[in-house]
Amino acid sequence: MKGVPFSGVLRLSRFIIRQDRMRYLWWLVGIIGMTLIVPPAFNELYPTEQDRNIMAETMKNPAMEAMVGPGDLANYTLGAMVSHQMLLMTAIAVAIMNCLLMVRHTRAEEEDGQAELLRSLPIARHSQLLASMFTLFGVNSLLASLIGIGLYSLSFESMGLSGSLIYGASLGAIGLFFAGVTAVCAQLSESSRGAVGLSFTIMISCYVIRSVTEWIPPFGWLTQVQPYSDNNWVPVVGLIGTSILWFVLAVVLQGKRDIGSGFLPSRSGRAHASILLRHPIGLAWRLQRTAFISWSIGMFVLGLSYGSVLGDLDSFFQENDLLASMIVADENSSLTAQFLPTLMAVLAFISTIPALLSIHKVVGEERKSRVEHLLGRAVSRKKLLVSYLVLALFTGFLMLSFSALGLWLAGTTSMEDPFTFPMVWQASIVHFPALVMMIAISICLIGVAQKATGFVWLYLFYGFLTLYLGGLFQFPNWMEKLSPFGFVSKLPIEDMNWLSAGGLLAVAVILLIFGMNRYNNRDIEG
Repeated sequence: MKGVPFSGVLRLSRFIIRQDRMRYLWWLVGIIGMTLIVPPAFNELYPTEQDRNIMAETMKNPAMEAMVGPGDLANYTLGAMVSHQMLLMTAIAVAIMNCLLMVRHTRAEEEDGQAELLRSLPIARHSQLLASMFTLFGVNSLLASLIGIGLYSLSFESMGLSGSLIYGASLGAIGLFFAGVTAVCAQLSESSRGAVGLSFTIMISCYVIRSVTEWIPPFGWLTQVQPYSDNNWVPVVGLIGTSILWFVLAVVLQGKRDIGSGFLPSRSGRAHASILLRHPIGLAWRLQRTAFISWSIGMFVLGLSYGSVLGDLDSFFQENDLLASMIVADENSSLTAQFLPTLMAVLAFISTIPALLSIHKVVGEERKSRVEHLLGRAVSRKKLLVSYLVLALFTGFLMLSFSALGLWLAGTTSMEDPFTFPMVWQASIVHFPALVMMIAISICLIGVAQKATGFVWLYLFYGFLTLYLGGLFQFPNWMEKLSPFGFVSKLPIEDMNWLSAGGLLAVAVILLIFGMNRYNNRDIEG
C-alpha cells in the first residue's frame, strides 16, 4: 500500500480533525465572530453617507494606507468601509492560524517522533503532508463560506451576496497561501520553532513590502480584491493558484529529504556548554533566546510604525466621533496625548504574548518528556518554575520598553512637539502589573490543569476586546474591570493610581504562590 500515492490520506485527515477539532473551533469562532460584529457597529456609528465620508477623509493619509491598504474612499459605503478597515487585519489573523496549524500537523509531529510512528503504518510517504493540506483546505473553505454567508445574512444594503462571498473567499485564499508557505518552511527547517519563525518572517516581510507596492503577493493582491466595490476575483484565483504551487513544492521537497532533517543547515553547537547552562534559567534562556530577539525587533518596529502616525493624529480626531470615543476627554492635553494611552494599551497586549509564550515553554518541555531529565538532577520543581517565571517577567518588561522606545523615536520625527521619552515609557510600563497578573494566571493553570493553559489566550483576547473596542461598542465599565488591564492608569492623561497597581501585584503574588505550590505537588506528565 505504500506504493499508492494517496494511501491513508483520508484516514489521517479524519484523525487530524478528531485530534484538533476544538482548536479549529476556537480559531473559527474567534475570526468569524470578530468579522461579524464590526459591520453592525460601523452602521450604528456611521448611519449616514456624510458620516462615512468624514471617516473616508481621515483615511486619506499615507500612514493609514500603509497600515490597512487602499480603499474605495470615493464611494465609502458601509461595505467598502468594512472591507477597507478589516480585510487586511483579518487576513493576518487567518495567516497566523494557518502557519501554526500547518507546523503542528507536519514538522512538530515529526520532531516529536509521531511521524516516524505513522510511517510504520501502511501509508504512503506523502500521506501525512497531504492529509495536513487536505484538512487545512477544508478549514479555510469552511471559514470562507461561513464569513461570506454570515456577512450577507446581516442584510445591509451595501453588503450584497457577491461582495460577501468574495470577502470570505479572499480570506480563505490567504489562508491557503500561508498554509502552502508554511508547508515549504516545514521542509526547510529541522525544528518546529524554526518553521514557525521562518513562516512568520515571510508573513511580516510580505506585509511590510505591501506598504511599498500593492502588486506583491499575497497581501498586495488581497488589497486589489476590493469587496463591495470592484469585487475583483482575479487576485483570489491568483492566490489559490500560487497556493497550489507552494503545496507541490512542499511535496517535492519532502520526497528529497530524510525524516527529521531539513534543507537549511543547522549550526554546530559548542564543544563545551557555557557556564549559564549550570542553572535552569540559563537553559530556559538558551531555549528561548531566538524568539526573544525576534520579538524584541518586532515590538521595536511596531512601535516605530505607531509613532510614525502621531504627527497626523490631531487632524484624524477632528470632527470624528468614532476616534473621539476611543480617547480620554481632557481639555488640557492635545488629542494626540489623549490617544497615547490607547496606543500603549495595544502595544501592551501584544507585549504580553511573548511573556506568556515564555512561561508556557515549561509546559511544552513537560509534554515532550524533557522536564524529567532536569528534575532527576539536583533541580527542584520550584527552582525550575521560578527560572521560567523570571525569564517571562524579564521578557514582558523589555517588550514594553522596546515598543515605547520605537514609538518615541518615530514620534520625534513625525511630531512638531514630540513627547519626552520618560512620558512614553511610563505610559507603557504602567501596564506591567497587568502583564504580571496574566503571567500569574498562567502559573495557576500550569499548577492546577496544565492542559487548560490555552484559556489564558481567550482571557487576553477578552481584555483586548473590552478595553480597545469598548468605546466603540459602548461596553459597560464593569466589563473592562473583569480584565487586569481594566485597572491600568491611562498615563499621561490620568494620575497614577498606585492602589490599583499595588492591588494587581498583590493578587498576582497570591496566584503565583498558589500555582507554584500546586505545581510542586502534582504529577509531571510526559
